[in-house]
Parts: sequence; C-alpha cells; structure tokens
Amino acid sequence: MNRLKTLLVILSLVSYLRVDAQEDSGLHLGIAPVEGGLQMEDYWVWGSSVVKGEDGQYHMYASRWPKFLPFHPGWMIRSEIVHAVSDTPEGPYRFSEVALGSRGAQYWDGRSCHNPKIVKHKGKYLLYYMGSTHPFEEVIEENVAAFDLRSKWCIAGRWRKRVGLAIADSPYGPWERLDEPILDVKPDSFYSFLTSNPSPLFKEDGSVVLLFKGRSYREDEITHTGQFIGVATAPAYDGAYTVVGDEPVFSSEQFGEVEDPHLWSDEQGFHMIAKDMTGDIIGDGNHHGGVLAHSEDGIHWVLDENPLAYTRTVTWDNGQTIKQGQLERPFVFVEDGQPTHIFFATMDGPGGFGNGTKTWNMVIPVVNDKEDLKSKKQ
Repeated sequence: MNRLKTLLVILSLVSYLRVDAQEDSGLHLGIAPVEGGLQMEDYWVWGSSVVKGEDGQYHMYASRWPKFLPFHPGWMIRSEIVHAVSDTPEGPYRFSEVALGSRGAQYWDGRSCHNPKIVKHKGKYLLYYMGSTHPFEEVIEENVAAFDLRSKWCIAGRWRKRVGLAIADSPYGPWERLDEPILDVKPDSFYSFLTSNPSPLFKEDGSVVLLFKGRSYREDEITHTGQFIGVATAPAYDGAYTVVGDEPVFSSEQFGEVEDPHLWSDEQGFHMIAKDMTGDIIGDGNHHGGVLAHSEDGIHWVLDENPLAYTRTVTWDNGQTIKQGQLERPFVFVEDGQPTHIFFATMDGPGGFGNGTKTWNMVIPVVNDKEDLKSKKQ
C-alpha cells in the first residue's frame, strides 16, 4: 500500500509539473477518484456543472439520455437535465430528480435540454442550458433503426438549438423555464444556424458575460459551418442578452477552433478553459486536450503563455493511468474564491463517440501548490 501511495505522489508531481507553466490560471491537476462523479445505469451521462447549496451539499446538474439511442446524436433529441447530490465535491453523486425534462414539441426546448451550467446568484439558482425541439413522433426502441444524424429528427433538432435559462429559489426547484430562449439566432451572422453551450460569469455589478457556441449557414447551401465561440452580455441575469460585435472571439481563423468553453474568475481577471477541436492551439499530439485563455473584461481574450490545460490521459486513485476515449465539457468548481476541482464528461474506449460503451461525469482535484500536493498524498 505504501508503494502505491508513493507511486501516486510521483505521478501527481509529474502531472503538476506538466502544467506548472500556466501561472495565469493556476490549474494543477491531481489524482482522479475512481468512485467520484456521477454514473447512471441504462443512461448515457454527460457534461456536469456543480454548485454548493445553502444546505452545505454539493449539487450537480448533468445531461442524460437513454442508452437504447446511440450516444451521438441521441442527445440532440432526447437529453434531459438531472440533479444529483453529494456530501463532498468529489462525490459520488446521488440522483435526486429530473430538473429539466421533455415538456412538449410546442416549446422551443420541448424535446431536449443539454449542457447545463448552474450559477448561484443573490439567492437564486440560475440554470443556463441548450434546448431544442422537433415536430415528429418520439424515437423509441421500435423505430430507432431509422435514427441517425441524417434523419428528420436530427435535421430539425440540430438547427433548433438555442440557449436558455431556468430559475429557482432552491437547488431542488421548481424551475421556472422561459418560453423563449435568451440567445436566439441572427440571419447573416456567425450564429445564424444555432446557439448552444452557454458559459456565464457574473461581474460584481450583477451584469453577465456569456460565452456561447454558434454555427452559421454556409452561403448558398443548407449545410452549416464549423464552430465559433461568441460572447454576449446582459445588464442582469433577467435582462436582454446582446451578442458583442459581428465576429466570434474564437474560430479556426482566430486562435483556433474550440468547444465547451467554461468561465471563472479571480483577482487576476477572467479565465477560460475549453476543448481544442483540431490541435491547432496545443498541438496535434494532444488531440482534444484543453486550452487556457484569459481576459480582463470577458470580451477580449488572449491565450495563456502555455495554453495546454490538460490532456486526455488521467491518473486514477487505483494506480492506473488511462488515456480516456473522450474527455470533454470541462467545468472548474470554485469555492471560497479558489478553484478546487475540475469536472469532465468522459467515455471509455479508444476514442470516437461510436466506440465507447459507457460514459460518466468524473472529477479531478485541483492542487494549488507543490506543498499542498505533497500533504494531500501523505
């Protein structure tokens, strides 16, 4: 047992030194608990967001959809957002209830709710998410053979993706869902096709900075472009959200194509972590690893001097080091002004959405300095 603990200390130090140059964010990843996070039998489970409640419990909001559907694009037409609870940030998290589920094709988010980001602000719990709908019958096990990315369900569900907001006084709800998205599409813009993947951050005056993913229609075609990351602002969470400028802040032409942005802040300013889609930022050898950037105002962004945030290789507390099939949707949990944990959606297998057999939401402690790292492992 002592040999195993010594090995884990060494592996943690190697992991720490790998990202030690990232002084802008101070993110240094430790050892992932095998029993941490959230898994659910018979469901694909994906991207999570966590907040500490007034009850002292840790509340996770995550996406799930039934496993009889293919992982991709099953989420596009059948995802729901669930609430799970833990006594500690690491978990394991216990399922509590469905927070946002299906509510009818007539609603803009009536068929699918996905990519939750939870914020506690002035006594309110604010759940930002992506919603979508379609006008067709449900996909069930009897007709699932006809379901794929080119099917009618996905054609409609994909271009109907929009960013929304639900509000509650308690982490257990009930959630007030808006009848309109807070961030719609705009013709002839970089988000004319869809808006999704919101990441909000509140400033001291209560105003909001919101990063989001957009796609546009290709000129003279019915297909869509690659991914853009734009920024919107609002004077308050229940105010009007306005996209800043006509150009995205991240794209294949600007820094590189990224997805799943997440924001947090400290005394140095704003920080962003995201998934590098192509390897143009952190190098092809770190395919789908993480990118770090920073900003003074949340509007104008600069890559960190060493932008590599993480790779898909994870060291677990059972002594194994594994390159995860997928490692996405990074969420940095901040407590008492300090990042303490980073959550990921992950998949087993060799990589590729069609090659995994299970997914779950995992967590890795953030180690703030080397002395803290040593004390945690002794």
